[in-house]
Amino acid sequence: MHRSSRSGYNECTMKPIGKYIVIKAIEEEIETSSGLLLSADDVAAMRYKKGRVVAPGSTVDVIKPDDLIHYDKNSGFTMMINDESYTIIQERDVVVVI
Repeated sequence: MHRSSRSGYNECTMKPIGKYIVIKAIEEEIETSSGLLLSADDVAAMRYKKGRVVAPGSTVDVIKPDDLIHYDKNSGFTMMINDESYTIIQERDVVVVI
């Protein structure tokens, strides 16, 4: 069974357990204040990545579906669920909720 969220993703109904969070990583170009676009290498060197929450775990209190977050890029793992790539992280890896 699929459903479409407000963020436009088609995701299967999934329920992460405990403090795990299912997210879709967001690849972005970063522009400096002077208008220069950073190279892919420069962006890869940054410690944090951006993602959109698909489903928070059963004991996650503050983070909700569709929240935009920044998380430690060295955390988590990737899973294929219904031919879609998702990143699974733990609540402790989230540094900012936007």
